[in-house]
Formats: sequence, C-alpha cells, structure tokens
Amino acid sequence: MAIQSTAEILFQTAYESRYTWDENFPGYAADVQLLQESEVYTGKIQIDRNLNVEITEVADQQIEAGIDIQLQEIITRCQRSDFHSFYGQHEFTLGEAAQTDAVMIFVKGENTDSHYQIRNQKIYQETRLMGRMALEINSQEFLDTDSGYIPSAYDVVFRNSQTGDVNSILKFTDIYQKFGNYYILTKQVVAEYEDGNTETPQSMTEFIYSHIKLLE
Repeated sequence: MAIQSTAEILFQTAYESRYTWDENFPGYAADVQLLQESEVYTGKIQIDRNLNVEITEVADQQIEAGIDIQLQEIITRCQRSDFHSFYGQHEFTLGEAAQTDAVMIFVKGENTDSHYQIRNQKIYQETRLMGRMALEINSQEFLDTDSGYIPSAYDVVFRNSQTGDVNSILKFTDIYQKFGNYYILTKQVVAEYEDGNTETPQSMTEFIYSHIKLLE
C-alpha cells in the first residue's frame, strides 16, 4: 500500500469534510421560480434517488436549460464520491499559499491540472486550467452542518490562462434548508460581472425552490 503524502492527506481531509448526500438520499421534488431582470419563470423540478433530473412546466426552453445546468451543479456538489476512486491516480504537491494560515496544494492528473488553497480543513480556493481558460472558485462563507461544510458565498472567476486577464466573474449566494436528514438548496442568487468590473453587475438571476418534498 502506497504511503500518502502530507499534501494528499490534507486535501483528502478537506475533500471528505464537505457536505454530501448519503447513499439513502431519496431525491426530492419542488416548485421552481427563476427571476431574471424583470422576467419571472415558473415550473416544477425533481431529482430522483439516482440523481436524474426532471424539469416540467417551464414555458421557455432556454430557461429550462439554465435550470437544468444549475441543478446539475447542485448534484455535482452534493453527490458522494469515493476519494481514492476519484483521485487515486493523481499526484499531490505542497506549495506556498498567499495567506500564512492557508496551505496550497497542487493536484495533477492525466488530463487535469489544478491547485487548491485549504484552511481549517475547508477548500477555500480551487483553480483549474482548461486550455486557454483558467477557472478560479473562491469561497468566502460556509454553512457548517452536522455532516460537513457547504460553500454559501463564493465567486467563480474566468481568466485567460495565458495573460491572466479576467473575462467574467459570477458571484453566488446560496441558502440551504434541512428537510428530514438532508440539506437542500432553497435559493441561489447569481450576479454576473464582465471584464473584471465588480462595481455593477451586468445581470442578476435568482433561483427560488419552494414546496420541497423528499420523495418516498
């Protein structure tokens, strides 16, 4: 059995401390309301126990596609995955972080090149290089549950990986509520900024989920 490096242990601890739905997660159904500028769209959604998404009664196909993308991101965040199955073939290296109380960890896989800042057993920053684009996720606030932490306020920064220029920034504010044994997203506000300008958002979008019921 290979001996884990300090970098891998630190990253695994932060990774496994995230909140995720367990193997008994039954899925849920909800009403959805999407607010974009002066427009309001409504519909119904369902995520079943196998994490399949169903969206109905949304009048606009483009809006329906946007809701689907958002729900898929929720599933990616809350789906439980085995650390060694996902990262078993990756290389982990310690680096120097800008903040003295944070640790920088570089993670290299066959097709991925990422680095993370970890503090207090939480992932505060994730940077992924994808060709000409670099994606940077910075978390400022967390919801600490009895089963792990969930980022509740975070920025997603899209940069030119060669020049470092910022193309756009998305600022997220998420609200979760506990239903039975599970935390479910009830509201997400997304503010979009362009060209690195964070004074005035180009657009604001709100996803509101109500009448949430766990499936039988």
